[in-house]
Amino acid sequence: MGLGALTGCGEGAFAPNGDRVFAPTVAGASDIDGLLVGHRLMAAGEYDLALRAYLRAAGQQGLNVDTLSALGSANLKLGRLGQAEDLLRRAVEEDPAFAAAWNNLGVILMERGKTPEAAQVFRRAFATDNGNSDEIRDNLRLALAKLENPSNTDLQENEPFQLVRRGTGDFVLLSTL
Repeated sequence: MGLGALTGCGEGAFAPNGDRVFAPTVAGASDIDGLLVGHRLMAAGEYDLALRAYLRAAGQQGLNVDTLSALGSANLKLGRLGQAEDLLRRAVEEDPAFAAAWNNLGVILMERGKTPEAAQVFRRAFATDNGNSDEIRDNLRLALAKLENPSNTDLQENEPFQLVRRGTGDFVLLSTL
């Protein structure tokens, strides 16, 4: 594809540092990867725009494990915990081997105060990932520490739970538990 096919920006947003973030569009193409655009917007802290991109991806690809997980993560960042939990439960039902979806479900459960279930979910994520993800390991460690000492509120303040996605990259969730 040549540069002539590129047009302006479909959706623009500002990153937390003030830089402009563009969700590129290609003239005449409807196959722009909404997941990729959404992931970039999530990384820039633009959760509403990311949710829109993920919804477009779901419209193009259907509600598959990737779109369900992405929609759940965006809803979590927007504070819509009930919706996020429902979407991520659907994602892990569809693909029980998707470690990132298990991890992100665990983050939601921690946010909702369901520490025992969250610890089990993080264990599942860790096992599914074969212990390869530092973020999942750290989330499991924090959940187990919280399970042992529920009154310790310093755990999440000093070490926030982290959302992860399939492929490279992660999203940090600053918890107020």
